[in-house]
Amino acid sequence: MATISYDARPNLQATTNHSHQHGVVVEEIEGLIRVHKNGYIERPSLIPSVPCTTATARDVVIDKFSNLWARVYVPSHPGANNLPVLVYFHGGGFCVGSAAWSCYHEFLTNLACKASCVIISVNYRLAPESRLPAAYDDGVNAVMWVKQQALSGSTEQKWWLSRCNFSSLFITGDSAGANIAYNVTTRLSNEHLQPLRLKGTVLIQPFFGGEARTWSEKYATQPPHSALTLSNSDVYWRLSLPLGTNRDHPWCNPLANGVAKLRDLRIPRIMVCIPELDILKDRNLELCNALTSLGKQVETVMYKGVGHAFQVLHNSQLSRPRTQELVSHIKAFINQ
Repeated sequence: MATISYDARPNLQATTNHSHQHGVVVEEIEGLIRVHKNGYIERPSLIPSVPCTTATARDVVIDKFSNLWARVYVPSHPGANNLPVLVYFHGGGFCVGSAAWSCYHEFLTNLACKASCVIISVNYRLAPESRLPAAYDDGVNAVMWVKQQALSGSTEQKWWLSRCNFSSLFITGDSAGANIAYNVTTRLSNEHLQPLRLKGTVLIQPFFGGEARTWSEKYATQPPHSALTLSNSDVYWRLSLPLGTNRDHPWCNPLANGVAKLRDLRIPRIMVCIPELDILKDRNLELCNALTSLGKQVETVMYKGVGHAFQVLHNSQLSRPRTQELVSHIKAFINQ
């Protein structure tokens, strides 16, 4: 897999002149997003988007009116059928990212092959143009689209439908995508999904926050070119939460209103994957402990020596072996 660095300073010079046309910048994450006072939004092409060039991945339209689409991955070994189905949401702080980004294409191609599963990677709407709950709405719509395809037996989608075990559905994602996976899971808890059966949720370094800072948010030692700093985290929340709210909104901080509020959640078993050097580590552990205390089935896995988004950015020597561990853990979880 290609190594991608978030040190994007060389990319900025090319967009400087263009930026001046739109006046004052009110929010910025260097190399990823720049929001101008006049509403103009720039997203420099730091990470390239790639087309589907093999028979194991294709793009499908879910809703042409909202431009909702997904990239579907199947394992390269053709004999494997009756496979678990993963609906996947990419990271990017709700504000950047794409199901076509090269780093996700490579990671999910590898995951589909090594974990022997079918993956539907959803390209949801981004903030600030579409603030939350737009991404959650898109996530629910994507799962309901999978249900429709399973019921109709669409000839057009047969290339992946024929390989699925729809009674083994998992909702997963990383970073902001894991936040989406969590909220989509809770929304679907009372939905009639047959022939789908939601068996579990995989949250990879889920992006949550809160007004009060945790120890890891304040003091965690960050790897060079960290994918998520505290200041960047704050920008993402300002751009994605509903206007007039703060980081104790339950979409950002599910524990803000107390653990008891989660007692009635009807959720399947959850695996939470936490990088040791991630600023989100303590917040992720707090959520795991809260859910466990309420009798929910939670499996927590820690990845030593790596930081946020290690599985797609490969920005340390330990990233690749830890990614192999992550893939093995996901494979074991979805085949329990």
